[in-house]
Amino acid sequence: MSILVAGADPIAGYEDLVSYIEEGEKPKADWRIGTEHEKFPFRSKTRTPIPYDGPNGIRAMLEGMTRFGWQPVLEGEHIIGLTCPDSMANVSLEPGGQFELSGAPLEMLHQTCSEVHDHLAQVKEVGGELDICFLGTGFTPDWAREDIPVMPKGRYGIMTEYMKKVGSYGLDMMYRSCTVQVNLDWSTEGDMVKKFRTALALQPIATALFANSPFTEGKPNGFTSFRSQIWTDTDKARTGMLPFVFEDGFSYERYVDYALDVPMYFVYRDGTYHDVTGKSFRDFMAGKLEGFEGEMPTIGDWSNHLTTIFPEVRIKKFMEMRGADSGPWNSICALPAIWVGLLYDGGVLDAAWDMVKKWTPDTREELRWEVPKTALATKVAGVNVMDIAREMVDMSRAGLKARGQTDGVGADETIFLSTLEEILDKGKTRADEQLDAYNGRWGSTIDPIYDEYAF
Repeated sequence: MSILVAGADPIAGYEDLVSYIEEGEKPKADWRIGTEHEKFPFRSKTRTPIPYDGPNGIRAMLEGMTRFGWQPVLEGEHIIGLTCPDSMANVSLEPGGQFELSGAPLEMLHQTCSEVHDHLAQVKEVGGELDICFLGTGFTPDWAREDIPVMPKGRYGIMTEYMKKVGSYGLDMMYRSCTVQVNLDWSTEGDMVKKFRTALALQPIATALFANSPFTEGKPNGFTSFRSQIWTDTDKARTGMLPFVFEDGFSYERYVDYALDVPMYFVYRDGTYHDVTGKSFRDFMAGKLEGFEGEMPTIGDWSNHLTTIFPEVRIKKFMEMRGADSGPWNSICALPAIWVGLLYDGGVLDAAWDMVKKWTPDTREELRWEVPKTALATKVAGVNVMDIAREMVDMSRAGLKARGQTDGVGADETIFLSTLEEILDKGKTRADEQLDAYNGRWGSTIDPIYDEYAF
């Protein structure tokens, strides 16, 4: 989850909420790529989770990272994240200690992949001194929920108690899952609408391509992306495929109306998180929020609230693709690549929208429910996921080639699609390959995953 935003500017009215999102509009020349990825820290000798405290804990890991110029983010006496003074990049902690890099907004995929490489080199250096390694999967393959330490961030205590009330998988989402996502820009409201609809329809296909979480507590769990499955029953008020995005007249205002009624988690004041779970931001706007009667929210409150909404695609001042399991280094580079190729070229975006615009709400929903089980083998309502995935990658390749962004030796951005092309050529996701290994050379144990999928 993002590092908390502190903003004291009071909201004058509804128009400020809309304007906040509208401020994300940028001319195409200013479009950027922001890549985020999470990973599980584990003790290299025992392959167990890492506590926050102690000489070799998460706190020590964060403190060690400051040698590279990162600045600590504190909550009370606890260091709970890092910021880079030279860019907009930050490192944050997920509830179970998952380490997240939220990368800087960069122009080219070559830069974002270099950023990932540098970050992983840093965590490997510091982690090596502390007996900490990092695992690239979408769900922890063998840890029980009760084995995972809780990070000392106030909002996570509030969320933990609330998740118990609204779904069966919420705590698994918080403590046992990892994702990789990309944040992208738009130019106009119309451009946002087309990108949102296209990305939302195709998000299950991305889930299939990046499926990488077939184990729970040491055994096959019946899914290829259990990380994706847990979002189906985490909190239905703030997750899902957002059918209203495809309705006529979808706009910034319509998304704001949706967000106003998504239940809140907290209000942050003077270093304290105040539990307002289940209450409405709409009531906050009306001065009727229990405990804050007569007080109007700030822009910071609105920004923080938008980060607590978890649909498959969401917008703030940029658009986030949220459908992929975390994975190894080449997956982290491939995820932004496929979406940049699809969404940053006008002709390719039009072709991608033409491919999916006739899908019915039932088709989109069925894809969302079936893909976590069968990934690329999924077929629903005449939609063959393998075929759509091939078209998706081909379109993305055309879009990346048209961008013409090359590295120092003349390679363009299409090189980052090679791992997806390999998956499609084999017809096997990483989850499929892990299951084959489990039933074969791994000898019905998941222990080798800590060697083969570690950074």
